[in-house]
Parts: sequence; C-alpha cells; structure tokens
Amino acid sequence: MIKKKQPRTATQHPPSRLIIGISGASGVIYGIRLLELLRESMIETHLVMSRTAELTLAYETDHKVAAVKALADYCHSNDDLAAPISSGSFLTLGMIVAPCSAKSLAEIASGVTPTLIARAADVVLKERRRLVLMLRETPLHLGHIRNMAAVTEMGAIVAPPVPAMYAQPQSIEEMVDQSLGRVLDLFGLHLEGVTRWDKGARHRRGKPRT
Repeated sequence: MIKKKQPRTATQHPPSRLIIGISGASGVIYGIRLLELLRESMIETHLVMSRTAELTLAYETDHKVAAVKALADYCHSNDDLAAPISSGSFLTLGMIVAPCSAKSLAEIASGVTPTLIARAADVVLKERRRLVLMLRETPLHLGHIRNMAAVTEMGAIVAPPVPAMYAQPQSIEEMVDQSLGRVLDLFGLHLEGVTRWDKGARHRRGKPRT
C-alpha cells in the first residue's frame, strides 16, 4: 500500500523578520535605537554592520560593538556573502539601512554587491520586498541624486532622517524615535509615542484655560 503524502500548507504571510544594515555614515544611533525598539516586538532582527560603522560607533557613542550586536536576534558578518539573508529564498519583510552611507547607496544603485549589506539590499529589491535607506549625507552632489533616483526606480524608499519639527521634540532621543517611527510605518509596524500630524492639536495646546 502506497501512503499518500499529506498536502503541504502555505503560510499567508512571510515570517516577521527584518534585516537591519548599519553602514559607515554619521548617525549610527539610528541603527542602535532601531534594534532597541524592535527588541521589544515580535520582529526577528538580522543585523549587518560594516567595518566603518563599527569605527563610527566608537566616535559617536559610548556603545560597544558586542553590545550592539547583542541587541539583534542574529548577526551576520558584512563579508559573509553566503549568509541566509543573501538569498531570496530567505523570507523577510524587507530591510532598513540605518544610517545609509553614500557608498552603500552607490553600491545598491549600481547592483555591484561586494558586501553583505549591498547584497541583502539587492535581494530585497529583486524579491520586490521593502527596502528603506536612511541616507545620511549633505549637501548632495549630482551623483548622490542620480543614485537616489536609481534606487527609487528599482523600488527602494529613500528616507533621510529629517526631524519633524511639528512634533516639537525636546531631545535628540525624541527626534531619533520620531524618524524611526515613520520608517517603521512603512512596514506596517506602528511605534507608540510617534507624534502624528493633527492640525488642531497645536491650537488646542495653546488655547488659554478659562
């Protein structure tokens, strides 16, 4: 007697995984804080840090590399092009590069992927998943602008961490959280504490008591 195979079941949604890239631009705190916020969620995080990001970490913060890596569920070497996140068969919600350097932007825009950050981003694009690049560079020359246009045409979202002044932030931490909250919105992940635009809120706050 031949036993029939049981039918396979398909999951409706991909696993709740996010790839977090931290490249060597100023603003490494965005990547660190993003990992802290996601650590309290059900999202599985896969971290890739560039060597330059590790150097920037020492310049801009008191955090240690090992402590930052410990915030992620999984950590991959930027040289490991055989890591699971280098394959489209590894299901994710997408990837956030926070911060994204002009170099990483250029690699992604050109399709040349010598590092795992660039390769993982390339995979996210080819699989039509969400890629958000928190570009940290200013002023911009024409090459930067063309690279931003190129990745946008390929399906990425360029989201420079521009402070939202209508939120009336009282600290750098509040500005960082507001920017990250808006980025997580793009994945349908809503962070508590993000200030949403409310046209009447300012008037209500300033209304004199009677």
